[in-house]
Amino acid sequence: MPDQFDWNLVRSFLAITRTGSMTAAAKRLKVDYSTLSRRITALETSLGAQLFDRRTSGSSLTEAGERLLEKAEQMDQLATSAAQSIGNSKLEATGAVRIGTPDGFGTKFIAPRLGELCDRHPDLTIELVAMPREFSLSRREADIAVSLTQPSEGRLHSRKLTDYELGLYASREYVANNPAVKTAADVPSHRFISYIDDLIYSPELEYAHFVSPDLRPAIKSSNLIAQLNSTIAGAGLCVLPCFIAKDEPTLVRVLPSFRLIRTFWLLLHSDLRNTARVRVTADFIAEQVSEAYALFLPPAAQ
Repeated sequence: MPDQFDWNLVRSFLAITRTGSMTAAAKRLKVDYSTLSRRITALETSLGAQLFDRRTSGSSLTEAGERLLEKAEQMDQLATSAAQSIGNSKLEATGAVRIGTPDGFGTKFIAPRLGELCDRHPDLTIELVAMPREFSLSRREADIAVSLTQPSEGRLHSRKLTDYELGLYASREYVANNPAVKTAADVPSHRFISYIDDLIYSPELEYAHFVSPDLRPAIKSSNLIAQLNSTIAGAGLCVLPCFIAKDEPTLVRVLPSFRLIRTFWLLLHSDLRNTARVRVTADFIAEQVSEAYALFLPPAAQ
């Protein structure tokens, strides 16, 4: 990099990548749009490379921009670490942080708690992507991911959030109007709700055969919330996480002897794990899960 490389220009570059637009970044930095644009032009001139592809639909990083982003995140992490170790100051989180989670965990557990995180860090923007899929941190699909499996390779840092229990559920109306389920052998005679086989994104979700090898699901969806809503409406039996099903007053647990245990993992890219915005968000998620331990593993399962 040039001898007179300006860190403030890099901070402007980071603000754009974290907020997603020049307009939002300018507002975050409390400068006008033209000032921010001049800073990016100056940075590109200093580096001798174009950092953004500018189109009418928006801007995206060039290959050079992607390379700078990796180095800039490391620089920001080092600056944050130095400020904390030397100044012992409060960790201030600014910018956008994207959290990728399974649909059920993100929608039912994380989303209702994000207001508290915003209260603690008013300059933090949280982007919650709650979808039935795995997220690639190396491709910048998310800054933080909650996964059903622990990664075995890549520059990732992982920590266990919690085990959680799943059970077999049906609506009270369905139970009242259909034959009782006394053993697992009774389940195949009932309408069953489950995942679409070729859209199952994690082997941890392949659990229908644990209920009964003879199951032939009548309703399938790639989305857990859709399965939940079908079950609430009385469409049939479904395996659901207990931390989601317990809050639905119309659902009852069927065949209580059937239970599965799965695990949520918190994943961070090694380059970002100590940046303020990622660190405080990851710690918040872990804190909330820890406080709700009994929600994920009901007393009978411990």
